[in-house]
Amino acid sequence: MAATLDRSSPLPLWAQIVEDLRRRLLRGEFEAHFPTDEELTRDYEVSRQTVREAVRRLTAEGLVVRQRGRGSSVALPVLEQPLHSLYSLASAVRASGVEERSEVIAAERRPATAEVAAALDLDTGAEVVFIERLRIAGAEPIALDRSWLPAEQAGQLLDADLSTGGLYELLAAHCALRVTGGRERIRPVIPEPSDRRLLRLPPKTAAFSIDRLVLAGDLPVEWRKSLIRGDRYSLIARWPAGAQLRRDELA
Repeated sequence: MAATLDRSSPLPLWAQIVEDLRRRLLRGEFEAHFPTDEELTRDYEVSRQTVREAVRRLTAEGLVVRQRGRGSSVALPVLEQPLHSLYSLASAVRASGVEERSEVIAAERRPATAEVAAALDLDTGAEVVFIERLRIAGAEPIALDRSWLPAEQAGQLLDADLSTGGLYELLAAHCALRVTGGRERIRPVIPEPSDRRLLRLPPKTAAFSIDRLVLAGDLPVEWRKSLIRGDRYSLIARWPAGAQLRRDELA
């Protein structure tokens, strides 16, 4: 319920409404419906102008999305992923306080294409495990992962529950493979229509395309192609204090 405003306080009424709405948002009160301007005007017994200023401030904070003709809605959380080390999307989703799960589209053995074989240091046509999962945060798809792994080392993954958790947790538990490193390339793309539909990606919104090679020691154990929604994900890079570039690195 809306808090009673203190009209004798030096804090403006719109600021008091912002504080109260922020508290209610963080408590999850508006998951199904964010109040209209008319409802807020009635609940707080203030003018429409005061309500609009409060909602404008919440929009600037990224807590509310305001759309012409459709009113306001709660903004979906954007996951922040550090780039300084190997990371797991499942862990990032759980750390944000959102439920994590996966819809398994494919899990099967198949022959390696030339691209996959080159990435995993296999012969073309060698048997690999292919896993395709739609990764879901809360009620919304956030990523589409397609992974290829050597069947000789990772075949037991096909007996695992792939509907939740990170693939590297499952590799350790079912295949005794512990990921130690790797590399990846990240670039923005406009996904194919079929992938856009799976991700429920809004029109004209880009996605991150991530090509990743993962190692267990010197052994390549996964080649992955991921699409991650650009409106729900951000990549964060941090450097040590005092870090400096060499002169030949400056550009």
